[in-house]
Amino acid sequence: MHRPKSTLEQWRILQAVVDYGGYAQAAEQLNKSQSSLNHAVAKLQYQLGIQLLEVRGRKAYLTEQGEVLLRRSRHLTQTVNELEQLASNLEQGWEPSLVIARELVYPMDILTDALAKFLPESRGTRITVVDTVINGTNELIVNNEVDLAICGMPPKGYIAEPLCDLEFYLVCHPQHPLAEVGELEDDHELAQHLQLVIKDTGVNPTQEIGWLKAEQRWTVSNFHEAKVILSKGIGFCWVPRHLVEDEIKTGKLVRLKVKGASTRRIVLTLVVPQRDNQGPACKLLESIILEQHAQSSSELTPYMLVEL
Repeated sequence: MHRPKSTLEQWRILQAVVDYGGYAQAAEQLNKSQSSLNHAVAKLQYQLGIQLLEVRGRKAYLTEQGEVLLRRSRHLTQTVNELEQLASNLEQGWEPSLVIARELVYPMDILTDALAKFLPESRGTRITVVDTVINGTNELIVNNEVDLAICGMPPKGYIAEPLCDLEFYLVCHPQHPLAEVGELEDDHELAQHLQLVIKDTGVNPTQEIGWLKAEQRWTVSNFHEAKVILSKGIGFCWVPRHLVEDEIKTGKLVRLKVKGASTRRIVLTLVVPQRDNQGPACKLLESIILEQHAQSSSELTPYMLVEL
């Protein structure tokens, strides 16, 4: 079995000598004697059979070989520091990873802003974001497969914090036959055209996003795919307002209006499936998401209270 010739302590001392500009300065910072640092570096060089430092005047300088090895040593000591921090976090109950279920319609930029604020306080917690639709979200909640869930109406028996009232627009390409009609008197004319819908991600899907009276339907996985199809002049689709506002402004898509049903709305909520077992990292991220969403509410319709 191979035994290392050097120790982490020797590499940390070498790093300190370089970072603080000499043995005396490093000794003061590390609260060690200068002679002990000299001995540690000299022994390290002897064990490796290579010169790492050369002293000029009162300052120590890295050799070319020393620069290469010092750079690699920093990765090593940083990894050990992170490992020790992780052990401390686990001892305190800090979660090493969190899984978030995001209903596909929830604005990813708002969630990303929240995660960016969480990052400096995360202690290395890994984040997985799972995009879900309708029953797929609720199944993950019921099966306790996620730590946080942003969903529409949550499953029965789960408490949810309302986030926003999200608006959908009915859109199509400007050259689509429906774009020439103006305001539709009812939904019968829609039923004669191809509709694009978003697939439920549940194991046993029972729903798809959108009005479903059209006999012709294409089902896709997300709204980005739907927008690509719409850009080809094919079909119509209900799409969250924030995903199509730019295309509507530039004329790439047009908004259709049906008398008595020009928009659709859904309430999005934040659910903690295992509230009794919620850890400190999850609690922190939950509070940041709520705070970030409140700050970003101008992007969406303001908070509305709902009874669940």
